[in-house]
Amino acid sequence: MATLLLIDSSLFPEGGSASRSVTAAFRKAWEEQHPDGTVIHRDLAADPLPHLDGAGASAAFSDPATHTPEQQAAFALRVELVEELERADAIVIGAPMYNFTIPSTLKAWLDQVIIMGRTAGEQPSAKGTPVTVVASRGGSYAPGTPRESFEYVQNYLTAVLNGGLGLDVDFIVPELTMAPNNPAMAELIPLYETSREKAHEDAAAKAKALVARLAA
Repeated sequence: MATLLLIDSSLFPEGGSASRSVTAAFRKAWEEQHPDGTVIHRDLAADPLPHLDGAGASAAFSDPATHTPEQQAAFALRVELVEELERADAIVIGAPMYNFTIPSTLKAWLDQVIIMGRTAGEQPSAKGTPVTVVASRGGSYAPGTPRESFEYVQNYLTAVLNGGLGLDVDFIVPELTMAPNNPAMAELIPLYETSREKAHEDAAAKAKALVARLAA
């Protein structure tokens, strides 16, 4: 049975979060196609992880026999998160843009799971695992837009997920999500609605395609 690792990082619940609505659509389609599968859900807003500290970092570069109790506890969490990553046959990550980049809670997860010689390095342990990132944003940072140069979500996550962890990265980008609530963006509401609809369609299609690919 295939395992899906679902990571949400939006501060807001599904009803008020563009990224959560799309990751939920992905999960729904996945479970419909694969009802006997497993879903591991990490809600980084409801249950935030500690930021990587000196104990957790140093433990990854030292003999476990020499670990202090503090290092043992910190590294046990890192191993738990890494094993979830390694167990996953597919991953979906909700990554809303906050202040031009990813939520700090998602950065904390990344710092915990990136371990040189295991998940990162010459032979990353989860190499090739497909990951779909839902990179929602209130405006548009697409090529040719005035704020193109402020796009630090897709660029960063491509570098760290693909370049660092060796994952097979794909993006769904719901944009202009602030249009319904910002009078200055009222004329952009039709574009927002089109983007939202496409994001949900893409999520369902990608989930079904991944289930079929894993079953082949």
